[in-house]
Amino acid sequence: MGNSATAPTTPLKVALVTANGSDTSAGTEVAGGSYARKNMTVAAATNGATSNSADLTWTGMPAATVVGVEVWDNAGAPVRLWYGALGASRTVGSGDELKIVAGALSFALA
Repeated sequence: MGNSATAPTTPLKVALVTANGSDTSAGTEVAGGSYARKNMTVAAATNGATSNSADLTWTGMPAATVVGVEVWDNAGAPVRLWYGALGASRTVGSGDELKIVAGALSFALA
């Protein structure tokens, strides 16, 4: 279409949310404890799909019920690239660990 190629600013960051967002607004991100967004690497795409290629582990979580994730780029003004609900909410207590194992976050174009 005559436009230059664009790509997200890496590394990609995974955020945990306590309320899911929508197409027009971000969810409510976890806050407190030692929580911070985690860098994510993805496997090579196959048939238009990919997934996280390494475990994502948050330690020292605040007490929260995590209902979804969002993937952001690392630009000066970060851009939300993907979002979605977890298959099942995860409730963690103060100081707990939350882990998303490699391959558990799947991304596909339909």
